[in-house]
Amino acid sequence: MNPSTVQATVIVDELVRCGVRDAVLCPGSRNAPLSFALHAADAEGRLRLHVRVDERGAGFLAVGLGLRSRRAVPVVCTSGTAVANLHPAVLEASYNGAPLVAITTDRPIELHGTGAGQTIEQAGLFGHAVRATEQLAIAERRAGQHGRWRSTVDRVVASALGTLSGDSGPAQLNVPFREPLVPDHEGDWPEPVTGRDGGKPWSGIAPRFEHLEPAELDPDASTLVIAGQGAHGPVPPELPVLAEPGSELWHRSLRTGMWLLPAALSGEAPWLFPDQVVVLGRPTMHRSVQRLLADERVAVFAVPPASAGRVRPQWTDLAGSVRGVGALPKSWAPHPAFGARWQHTDNTASHLLDASLDAEPWATGPALAASVVAALPADSLLFAGPSNPVRDIALAARPRDDVTVIGNRGVAGIDGVVSAAIGASLAHHGPGYALMGDLTFLHDAGGLLLGPDEPRPDLTIVVANDNGGSVFATLEQGAPEHAGAFERIFGTPLNADLSALCRAVGVEHTLATGTGDLLGALRPGRGPRVVEVPVNRSDRRALHHRLRAAVTRFS
Repeated sequence: MNPSTVQATVIVDELVRCGVRDAVLCPGSRNAPLSFALHAADAEGRLRLHVRVDERGAGFLAVGLGLRSRRAVPVVCTSGTAVANLHPAVLEASYNGAPLVAITTDRPIELHGTGAGQTIEQAGLFGHAVRATEQLAIAERRAGQHGRWRSTVDRVVASALGTLSGDSGPAQLNVPFREPLVPDHEGDWPEPVTGRDGGKPWSGIAPRFEHLEPAELDPDASTLVIAGQGAHGPVPPELPVLAEPGSELWHRSLRTGMWLLPAALSGEAPWLFPDQVVVLGRPTMHRSVQRLLADERVAVFAVPPASAGRVRPQWTDLAGSVRGVGALPKSWAPHPAFGARWQHTDNTASHLLDASLDAEPWATGPALAASVVAALPADSLLFAGPSNPVRDIALAARPRDDVTVIGNRGVAGIDGVVSAAIGASLAHHGPGYALMGDLTFLHDAGGLLLGPDEPRPDLTIVVANDNGGSVFATLEQGAPEHAGAFERIFGTPLNADLSALCRAVGVEHTLATGTGDLLGALRPGRGPRVVEVPVNRSDRRALHHRLRAAVTRFS
């Protein structure tokens, strides 16, 4: 066998030994040795291979797989701009802690600086976004190399999993290959290429969080918990929790908490205003949370996300108001009165919210989110799209403890959501669902392109089609004085025919124009499938004001 084929075979063998069960591959010439090795491992049942023709979507597919499975997931690409197209997914993985391994193949060093095609400086291209960057030497026909190759793979996987640091995230392995790049069977190789340690599993440990010293909280103060992605507990049951969808604590979040928080800040509901706030993980969605954390009347403490960046530690402190960073005390029984006040108010406000949603036309964004979450089968996965959908879930849906909610909340971009949802669904043991807007769907419509031999997820994608970007309607840009420019530069209607698009890529499409259509389309079944729900965005800003007024009528 030629050296490139042997090196690729050893790399894949070690990845499997390190616990890799899914790998994503983009076709190319320079990565051909790894392509053949991955194909062989897939045929032998040692891992499951996913082939995608677009590197950006492939990277987000790997993010979704890793985010749900918590296993390292390699994405393999050829050299040049292919590597650069992984960058958005690497950034998302860096901020959401997904254990992504970018295996980027390269020209040998003697071709760098010569004008060779598809040749860039790609080792270190991802900068501080990766937990580690490793580069292998060119393989040669001699004994004694395998141990170093395997050790390098081990370090990359350990870095991605956060084995030693507790800080999971992306890592890069750059592998230069010399030609020939395809397998041959000429000559013997001086040592075995598979079966290190008799095929024993790698001894690396699972990701862990190194607990900080307990924060010096006032045990008698009225305390409110704000939880985002990466939150970890346990949290005493007496404490009121306002958690974003995607947080591990969302199942116990107060449903109308993000409607009630502005009322607490404004003085409409003074009985809900806390003396101290504990921020768990990384909440990013609600401006009222940032106003609370900046309020000088509140003592703010932070517990960093489970993957918080050990080289560059991170916790939520936009206002510079955090007084202490640590872990929640293990023995702490807060006084239940403050939590009871929040719970009683939330119960009242929840009834008011339901009545208000029922009075609105069918298929507003919040009503759709509430209906989708309520209709999901137990043990479902829900991938929440960015902008309005995840906020609609937060503002309208009843939290559930039998549904897993995740999303690309690391950088919260519109990139790769379809691909990431497919990846997460493939790693989930149960039916998968995604809720996203039409622009998010169209931005990654290529993620629906699955070859005939590719694993297909049980995934239903619900597209709230309001023909544009309605999230801007609730921001400053949506104010009446900007109406003349709004549609073209913020609303951006595209008038896309989603049915025709789905037909072109061979994906089932359903148009839901009523509750019955929606509920029928949400029954579990093989996918991916697309359920399009027309939504009117012209009233979005006024709708938000009506719902807030209705929910806070208790005051």
